[in-house]
Amino acid sequence: MKNTQINSRNEYDLIMKRIEELLQKSTQIGGFDKLSKEDSLTLSELSILAEKYEDNIPLMPIKMPSSLTEMIRYKMFEMNLKQKQLARILEISEARISELLTGKRKINIELAKKLHSKLNIDAHFILELA
Repeated sequence: MKNTQINSRNEYDLIMKRIEELLQKSTQIGGFDKLSKEDSLTLSELSILAEKYEDNIPLMPIKMPSSLTEMIRYKMFEMNLKQKQLARILEISEARISELLTGKRKINIELAKKLHSKLNIDAHFILELA
């Protein structure tokens, strides 16, 4: 292997182009096992380089919720819940969930406890922003 790492996006793009060429070649000749030893080794080495480069690309930072409403919506997303399902989990009406999410209603201590225990929202976060 000539290079031990990819140092720029441009290098990565060139390597991905070469990988694509080798993949197309293998498809045209009937599979990876039909590639020459040299092409097979090149494909393997380039794939490892590309994977190492991709693993070091930082993910976009996730904006942490800054309000209780945002946190509840985040938990709904995280748990893949609809408002109706959330209402059932929290043992409150769908209308109350809607009012809570639109800011028309504040939480009480009972709901705060349920948000903490059932959605795993940090108690300090709830207290600070309720």
